[in-house]
Amino acid sequence: MSTRPWIVDDDLWALIEPLLPPWPTRSPGPRPVADRLCLQGILYVLCNDIAWQLLPPELGFGSGQTCWRKLERWQQAGVFDQLHRILLAELNAVGRLDWSRACVDGSHIRAKKGEPTPVRRRSTGGRQAGSKHHLICDGRGTPLKVITTAANVNDVTQTLALVDGIPPVSGRPGRPRRRPEALLGDKGYDSNPNRDELRKRRILPVISRKGAPNIKGMGKLRYVVEQTFALLHQFKRLAVRWERRTELHDAFVSLACSLICWRRLTKPDS
Repeated sequence: MSTRPWIVDDDLWALIEPLLPPWPTRSPGPRPVADRLCLQGILYVLCNDIAWQLLPPELGFGSGQTCWRKLERWQQAGVFDQLHRILLAELNAVGRLDWSRACVDGSHIRAKKGEPTPVRRRSTGGRQAGSKHHLICDGRGTPLKVITTAANVNDVTQTLALVDGIPPVSGRPGRPRRRPEALLGDKGYDSNPNRDELRKRRILPVISRKGAPNIKGMGKLRYVVEQTFALLHQFKRLAVRWERRTELHDAFVSLACSLICWRRLTKPDS
C-alpha cells in the first residue's frame, strides 16, 4: 500500500462522484463537508483502524461523526456495491478477469463489536466472539463477493450464497457474466448437494473430499484466494471488526474490494 492510500485521485473520484446521492438542498445545519473529503476520511479510518472520534481534524476531512454518517448514507444508497461492479466491468473489458475458475475460502477475524455468535474454544471451554469473512475470487484473485457471518458458520453453508452473490459483470459483448466455469474449494466445502447445485448452474465443482487425498495441484490454483485475504486484511479496519452493525462493516468490505480492483486496473502488476 502507498504511504497515503486514503487520498482519492481524480480518475477514481470521476467514477465515484456520479454514484453519490445529492445532499438535500433544504437540509438544516451548516454547509456539509465536501463529499470527496468525507470519502478520504472514511478511507483513513479503513486503512488505520482508528476510532471515528480520533479522526485528526488537521487532515481537513471533517469530524468522525460526519464521515460515519456519510458512510451510512452511501451504504444505504448502494454506492460501494455499484462502484465494485463498475470496476469489475472495467477489468473484464480489458481481459483481466479469469472466468475459467473461481476460488472460495473463509477467514476468521476478531470482533470487538457487532452481532457475531460466540464460538466455543476447544482448549479451555470458554467462549470467544468473532466474525468470519467468506470470499469468492476469480482465477487471478480479484474479489467478486465477500459475505460476513458469525465465526461459527461453516464454510460449506456459504458456497451457493457466494456463487449466487457474484454481480452481473459487463464490459464485453453479450450478456453480463456471473458464473465461472469451475469452482475450487478445500475439504471444508465438501458437499454432494452443493456439487449438484453447482452443476445445475453449469459450474464444474473441483472440491476435495473429506477422508481422501487432496486433488493434485489444487494448492497451486487456490493460493490466489489466500493472497486476496491478505490484501483485504491490509485494510486494518477489516482485520478487527469494530462496527456493531453488519451493514456498516460490509460497507468497508465493499470499499476495500473496490480499491483492490482499482489498483489492478491502474497497476496491472499489483
